Amino acid sequence: MTGYVYIVTNHKNGTLYIGVTADLERRIHEHREKITPGFSSKHDCVRLVWYEEHDSIGTAIQREKSLKRWYWQWKVELIEAMNPDWRDLYLEFW
Repeated sequence: MTGYVYIVTNHKNGTLYIGVTADLERRIHEHREKITPGFSSKHDCVRLVWYEEHDSIGTAIQREKSLKRWYWQWKVELIEAMNPDWRDLYLEFW
């Protein structure tokens, strides 16, 4: 089963939420609609700014745990390597 690690935010250089899912489109839709109460809903993290696909959900979970230990600036650099303008990638794909 494919897995995805992703980062959503409220705005450029804002609060970051890192998550993992097997269905990226569904999960980002849930963030955007604030279906699940929690950190991302509380901080309005609804913009998909970075994601990474993995061959298995297990590998994706390992990567998510690793990224959560990173300094905030490292995460910003990761986002900007893929998406320098912090575009909402959800709007471009779905």
